[in-house]
Amino acid sequence: MAKKKDDKKNHVAVVNKKSLIFFEKYINNPSPTGFEYPGQKLWLDYLKPYIDESFIDNYGTAVGVINPKAEFKVVIEAHADEISWFVNYITPEGLIYVIRNGGSDHQIAPSKRVNIHTDKGMVKAVFGWPAIHTRSGGEKEEAPALKNIFLDCGCTSKDEVEKLGIHVGCVITYEDEFMVLNDRYYVGRALDNRAGGFMIAEVARLLHENKKKLPFGLYIVNSVQEEIGLRGAEMIADRIKPHVAIVTDVTHDTTTPMINKITQGDLACGLGPVVSYAPAVQTNLNKLLIETAEKNDIPFQRQASSRSTGTDTDAFAYSNGGVPSALISLPLRYMHTTVEMIHKEDVDNVISLIYHSLLNIKKDHDFKYNR
Repeated sequence: MAKKKDDKKNHVAVVNKKSLIFFEKYINNPSPTGFEYPGQKLWLDYLKPYIDESFIDNYGTAVGVINPKAEFKVVIEAHADEISWFVNYITPEGLIYVIRNGGSDHQIAPSKRVNIHTDKGMVKAVFGWPAIHTRSGGEKEEAPALKNIFLDCGCTSKDEVEKLGIHVGCVITYEDEFMVLNDRYYVGRALDNRAGGFMIAEVARLLHENKKKLPFGLYIVNSVQEEIGLRGAEMIADRIKPHVAIVTDVTHDTTTPMINKITQGDLACGLGPVVSYAPAVQTNLNKLLIETAEKNDIPFQRQASSRSTGTDTDAFAYSNGGVPSALISLPLRYMHTTVEMIHKEDVDNVISLIYHSLLNIKKDHDFKYNR
C-alpha cells in the first residue's frame, strides 16, 4: 500500500499566485482535440517572458525554445487537448446525437451542461435524460450509451438548430470550471493534460527566475491530438528531432473505490510524481530522474506499464531512430470526467523534478547502455 507522508514540513511550494491565476484561466478555456489553438495562444502568452523564441506547427502544437541555436536538443512535453464530442446527427425534432472526440465517457453525460462551439459563437445545451419516474415498471433500465445520449439546446426543429450555427462536426465541451477543494486539490475538467502544459511552463519560469543557463537547447512542447493517438507528438518529434525527451502526463490515483490495485498499481494523490517503467522508457534517463528525486528530497512513486505507456512518451521514444525518453506522471482522480482532481503538492513536485533533472543533463549527454 502507498505510504502516507509523515512529514510535510520539507515541501517546497512552487506555484505562486500569478501562476495560479494563469492555471485557472488555462483550464477553463476549452481546448478540444483538433481545436486547441485558443488554449495554445494562452499558453504561449504566459510562456513568452521565459523563452527565447516560439513556433506553432501546422496542426497547432506549440513550442517554446530556450537556446535555439544549440545542437543538442532536450524536450519537455505535455499535451494540450481535452476530450470532447462532435455533433453527429440532428433529428427533425431538434435533438442532437453525438460521437466521441477522444475518450469521452458516455456514462457521465446525462444531465451535464455543455457548450457547442459554432462559427456564430457558443451555444448552450444539455445532455437530456428521461426522468426516474418514467424509467420504472419492472423492466431493466437502459444504461447511458452513445445510441441514447442526446443534446437538447431548446429547439423544436432541425431548422431551428441549424439557424443557431450548429451543424454536423461542431465540437462540444463541458462547461465545468476550475476550483480548489479543501485547499488541497485542484479540480476541473481537462486537467488531463493541461496540468502538464502548466507544469512545463512553470519549469521555464523557474529556469528564468533562477537565472539558470542550460548547456543545450530546451524545447518546451505542448502537443495536440494526444487523446486520439499521440498524433501531435509524432509530428513535432519529427520536426524537432530531439536527443532527449521528458514527457509529463497524468496517471490514475488507485485509492478510490472500484479500482483494482492488482491490475492498476498502488498510486495515490499527494505522494509525489510517478516514475514509469516501460519498454519506451529509456533506463539510464529514468535512473537520472530517480537519482535527481532522491538527491533533492522529492517524493516519488513507481508505476509499470505493459507494452506501451499510452502517452506521448511512446511517440518520442520511437521517433528518429530512437530518442531516450522518460515519463513523469501526475496522480489524478476521476480521469476523463469533469471533476478530475490533482494534489497541489504533486504539482509542485512534478515541476521540481523536471526542473532539477534538466540541471543534471549535460551537453551531449550520452544515455547509451554501454557507456
